[in-house]
Amino acid sequence: MAVLVPERTESAPEETPHRRFPPLPRPRRQPAPRLPTDRTLAAVLTAVLGLATLVTRLWDISYPTDLVFDEAYYPPEGAELRELGYEYNRGYTFIVHPPLGKWLIAVGQQLFGYDSLGWRVPSAVAGTIAVVVLVRLARRLTGSTLLGLVAGLLLALDGFSFTLGRVGLLDVFLQVFVISAVACLVVDRDQVRQRVRDGADRVTATGFRLGPRGWRIAAGVLFGCAGGVKWSGVYFLAAFAVLSLWWDRAAWREAGVSRPAAVALRRGLPGATWALAAVPVLTYLATFTGWFRGENAQGRHWADQHPDTAFGFVPDALRSLWHMHGEWLDFHSGLSSPHPWESNPWSWLVDGRPILLWNPQGLTDAAGDQVVRYILMVGTPTLWFAFAPAMLWLLWRIVARRDQAAVVAAAGIAAGWLTWFVNLDRTMFIFYMAPAVPFFVLAVVLVLQDALGPATASPLRRNVGLAVVCLYIAIVAMTFVFFYPVLAGQPLSQPEWLQRMWFPSWF
Repeated sequence: MAVLVPERTESAPEETPHRRFPPLPRPRRQPAPRLPTDRTLAAVLTAVLGLATLVTRLWDISYPTDLVFDEAYYPPEGAELRELGYEYNRGYTFIVHPPLGKWLIAVGQQLFGYDSLGWRVPSAVAGTIAVVVLVRLARRLTGSTLLGLVAGLLLALDGFSFTLGRVGLLDVFLQVFVISAVACLVVDRDQVRQRVRDGADRVTATGFRLGPRGWRIAAGVLFGCAGGVKWSGVYFLAAFAVLSLWWDRAAWREAGVSRPAAVALRRGLPGATWALAAVPVLTYLATFTGWFRGENAQGRHWADQHPDTAFGFVPDALRSLWHMHGEWLDFHSGLSSPHPWESNPWSWLVDGRPILLWNPQGLTDAAGDQVVRYILMVGTPTLWFAFAPAMLWLLWRIVARRDQAAVVAAAGIAAGWLTWFVNLDRTMFIFYMAPAVPFFVLAVVLVLQDALGPATASPLRRNVGLAVVCLYIAIVAMTFVFFYPVLAGQPLSQPEWLQRMWFPSWF
């Protein structure tokens, strides 16, 4: 029997089948690049850069001979540590940081004397080591000795890092411990990945034992040292401990394990608990050895004077230490005293409010004209102005490429810069950004890597990219040279000084 189909009217819209678009493909994780084979050349060039950095840091480092800015606290406390083994318990004490950074200042005083040279040389050495370590870290992350050297050179040409490495403050030690710890974890990542690949024939649903991981333990020690300088090192420990476990998961996932997260937790979490939790805490406590042994150390006998407190079963020394840490926490959380050189984290990215360390008055030359000697802790503008765009480029590389080098830089920036937005009412200074600066520099280097182009690009493309990279480095270098007089306190005439004061907030 025929089936009659109703006629379509001209006004009736024609039905169109529903079109389903295929889902967008998930970007593949960009594999970690292989290390270059030019090990000897890379080591020699890195050593040359490190030596040049140290020389520039040490040149005329003893000027001025007076204590500048927070040197009013740390060199005297370092002298107490050198003489007594602990910081003396005074009624007017201003001891609010762990002792390790001050111990390092004390080493310089022991070697060179209690003067500006003695308390500043350790900072110069620490800043130089940070440059060298950044070269090695960037080389490993990018697979390029050239880009590794570019990273170290940019950090060496950073006016902020240069000035920080020439004064007796704590933050340069925090910087070197943090970047060194992260470098150790990246080496551990690569070793774990290689062990998993080498044991591909032994991979089961639960993985297999990876053996000792000395680089991860070394990272734990260095993170403990970072916390022993300033507590802000804990943010880096937390961020990179999580990232380390994530790298383990990626290694097992690459090996074809069906449940890589579970295997990473089973095979990695116990060791991570030891290396990245227990070891940092033990290292941190070890920095207080002199405090434990000192009868007159700050707060040492608080528990003896307050026996009726909670957790009485805890040894008195540990309860006293815990109470002192509580006082420190209250101090840092409630620090809101106005300061003429305070700044907020937003302004740090654009050198909004650097710190004037030294500006003696009444200086004149032989002709009687005014002479300005100005030491300003300010980042090289042509480098620091690239930080914000480089952060956006990091996000693009993470989303579009799942790039692991970008993840490392982003984690360091988040731990060292974004965490300061938690309490914007607190009095803050630009030198708090010190441990994050190497990661901002790494972000800039990743932008330069894309400007340079891949190794498979045409010779013309690579040459143009290399020219762009060299041009940018030259601009940063010339900017650093131009600002050098106000970084090192060189004598300038009034017009010469004004040429270097680019913004009103720099006065």
